Amino acid sequence: MSGFGSMLKDYLEYHRISQTDFADRIGISQKHMNEILNDKTNLSLELMITISTITDIDVNLIYYIENKKKISKQLLDKYETEKGINKMLNSYYINEMEKRGWIRLKDKTSFVQKYLDLVDFVKTKDLDTFDSYLEKRYLFKKKNDSNNIKIALWINHCDDMIKNIKVSQYDPNKFILLLNDLREIRMNKFNEKELIDLFSKYGIILYIEDALKGSKVRGCCKVMIDTPVIYLTRYLKEKSSLYFTLYHELMHIKKDYNKLKNKTIVDEDEKEIDELALNEMIPKDIYQEMILNVSDREKIAKDNKIPLSFLYTRLAMEGKIDYSSSEYLNHREMI
Repeated sequence: MSGFGSMLKDYLEYHRISQTDFADRIGISQKHMNEILNDKTNLSLELMITISTITDIDVNLIYYIENKKKISKQLLDKYETEKGINKMLNSYYINEMEKRGWIRLKDKTSFVQKYLDLVDFVKTKDLDTFDSYLEKRYLFKKKNDSNNIKIALWINHCDDMIKNIKVSQYDPNKFILLLNDLREIRMNKFNEKELIDLFSKYGIILYIEDALKGSKVRGCCKVMIDTPVIYLTRYLKEKSSLYFTLYHELMHIKKDYNKLKNKTIVDEDEKEIDELALNEMIPKDIYQEMILNVSDREKIAKDNKIPLSFLYTRLAMEGKIDYSSSEYLNHREMI
């Protein structure tokens, strides 16, 4: 890929400026000038600014062209061929992300531009830095899983979508009030906006977005400065499943608030957190009562503001009934 040299050569020819004269104007040797014009050297930032000042060519344009040349060489040195580079880029699912509107590819014919668009999306210095960033900042359920890249890209998209959202100041002392209000609205037909507004009232950002195809992620949580953030997917598309994930992330916020300032926790498989989530959905004593008093289940559920779908999903999850049973299927709620 050619750098700024060819553009500068055209500029000098158009303005009838000799290469020797221009070299003297910017204070470099004729040899250095030839190397610049033939793209055999990289321009320093100082020289970019000097050329921009003399020619009125935007220094940002000069930097952009030079940077593309530099990146092209780095990618070809590392992946050897354009086919190898595109294979690497496809491992970041850029085509699916573009179809979903997560990323805008400015020039699909240029592997360098696609690389720059991807780096801009992940918001790190380069893709190697992005990979090392994931190791430092993310707690994944499984390590070295290719699915983790899909999850991280989903989280990046969610980060973009919430950046202008304002919520109330988070107060951990009001956490119990949030849980109480959540018991009220969970009895209603699933309403995404109602749920988001409730969390916003208590200073927590909640965002729901389907993940990339093949990704099994249900949710994650983090703390941005002092604001807790929960991202959920509609992985199983059932109300009880989504609420279980939501309660799971809430229990992490309650238990790991400070830890979440430095780590994003993704679908972490923890018996303690799962048990806390299940007991918020159906308290232990009430769950046992519902198991023993089959004929009174509906009344017990109503009195304690527990959707029946929560009960039958838990019974199926614990192997007390089958997922194909009429009990489970008749009480399942979709979102």
